Amino acid sequence: MNFVLDPTRHAAPQVVESLRAAIVSLELAPGLALDRAELAQRFGVSQTPVRDALMRLSEEGLVVIRAQYTTQVSRIDVPAAREAHFLRRSIEIEIARQLADAPDNAVIAELRLQLTHQAELAAQKDFIGFMAADKEFHRLMYVAAGLPRLWTVVLRMSGHVDRLRLLHSPFAGKTASILGGHQAILDAIAARDANAAQAAVREHLSGTLASVDEIQQRHPEYLIL
Repeated sequence: MNFVLDPTRHAAPQVVESLRAAIVSLELAPGLALDRAELAQRFGVSQTPVRDALMRLSEEGLVVIRAQYTTQVSRIDVPAAREAHFLRRSIEIEIARQLADAPDNAVIAELRLQLTHQAELAAQKDFIGFMAADKEFHRLMYVAAGLPRLWTVVLRMSGHVDRLRLLHSPFAGKTASILGGHQAILDAIAARDANAAQAAVREHLSGTLASVDEIQQRHPEYLIL
């Protein structure tokens, strides 16, 4: 695992972003011990930005800092995932209604383009890229509704949900289900059918947490129930 920083940007936020991405992608697995000195060496920075990044990720629930500076990647907290999921679903149901009440052709075209890109990633079995494209589809909805800061809040709360979704994604039919959900949301918005758009969001966001038992059977060491 290598971390390469952009020398034109401040190091500290890049350390946070890189570690968060590695945790959410499961490159850094739940329960893995993190050595601050080793991470500093890999990033080519002092231990201070690494320490600050770990504190930030601790606030997000993605790492656990114990006594004597022992740090581990957190296990996936299912109750916390349920809370984050409830918030996201509530927000996006209202966003879908707003976008369907006043559909914008440019927004619809952008969402269609993103959906096409996601389908290509699914065909390539690029699950990390697929999940990133999935997030981008939803981010575009927040931006179109004039709520980009809410997306930032949701994203910072969604680490546990994102890891569950990645564990769930390789299962047969999951990528097709996600694509179908996006298509249903997009079709309803384009048709100016707010009720159908809200129903599509509710259905689309119901899958991963409904599969917790199946995920737990496959990866019991990763979860806190």
